[in-house]
Amino acid sequence: MPLNALNHFTVRPVDLEASKAFYCDLLGLPVGYRPPLGFPGYWLYCGDTPTVHLIGPRERDAGPRAAGATGLFDHIAFACTGLAAMKANLAARGIGFEERVIPRDRQTQLFLHDPDGIAVELNYPPEETVG
Repeated sequence: MPLNALNHFTVRPVDLEASKAFYCDLLGLPVGYRPPLGFPGYWLYCGDTPTVHLIGPRERDAGPRAAGATGLFDHIAFACTGLAAMKANLAARGIGFEERVIPRDRQTQLFLHDPDGIAVELNYPPEETVG
């Protein structure tokens, strides 16, 4: 059930366009493909990998966003293998998670929270998706 690589990190910026300009114009990350997720945002690429996800307001977001000392970090994601083993490990430890299968490529995602409440996304390849 290894974590193989950092997949992406997601930021919920106060000003989506200002953050896009920072990462694109200053740091040189290009905007690339992003699936239609139903809310505004950008996927910024390091090579072939959409490493920085910027997300705009979603219907479920309440109130205006305000950046804290470390900004508006939303979650971190890892590319993984060993889906069944990880699910068994989480169950054995009594750790709850949400499971989603991405329709586009049948990738399975597990979402859980670390002890400080930071969201962690674990992405498993389509060949490990059941059903």
